[in-house]
Amino acid sequence: MSRPGRPPIPWEALVVAIVKPLLYLFTKRDWRGRAHLPRTGGVIIAANHLSWSDPLLFAHYAYDNGRWPVYLAKSGVFDIPVIGAIIRKCRQIPVQRGSTDAARSLKDAEQALRDGSCVIFYPEGTITRDPEFWPMSAKTGVARLALATGVPVIPIAHWGAQEILPYGQKKPRLFPRKTFRVLAGPPVDLSKYEGLPMRGKVLKEATADIMAAITAQLSELRGEKAPDAPFDQVESRAG
Repeated sequence: MSRPGRPPIPWEALVVAIVKPLLYLFTKRDWRGRAHLPRTGGVIIAANHLSWSDPLLFAHYAYDNGRWPVYLAKSGVFDIPVIGAIIRKCRQIPVQRGSTDAARSLKDAEQALRDGSCVIFYPEGTITRDPEFWPMSAKTGVARLALATGVPVIPIAHWGAQEILPYGQKKPRLFPRKTFRVLAGPPVDLSKYEGLPMRGKVLKEATADIMAAITAQLSELRGEKAPDAPFDQVESRAG
């Protein structure tokens, strides 16, 4: 039986049986905009990044909306006994950061999209360092993949993961139960970049459009006005 973008049934069933009951036990959910997530075909989900806990929480949202979540994960995770074997079987993609093999992960992600996968990206590349938890300036990998494959990019914002596991802490705050809030928007319109060379200015502008869409979703979700310009981690360090 063909299962585009999904792992073998036994591995999917194992992970879902372990993880899903725990997420129901420890979190409450406020999920909106679910109709914007395509049920079939290659798709990029571009989201903000608040905590080391949000990939698992967000995977729940994707799965309950008919999609198997595929992440680009640090290669070191794949070396952890048992866990590494499971995530490989579950079609997650290793990222060799800081090496000449780093581009390979984007190639693997591109192939996964062409095969019909739902690939989840954090364009910022790491947890936001913005003091108010707004999205930072982003890397161009997600724009490059979107323009190369032509798959839709769904901007999704979430809120609440930072209360469960704040950045820099190792012990989650599970009680009282926190609400994980998600808001998906319509696909980002990248049509003006079609046919243009995927270089500097084009990739930066396409990335800015994607991040603006994510930030707009987060602004609506929080009921607050976002900053006029995204936090720039590089400039912050330089300062």
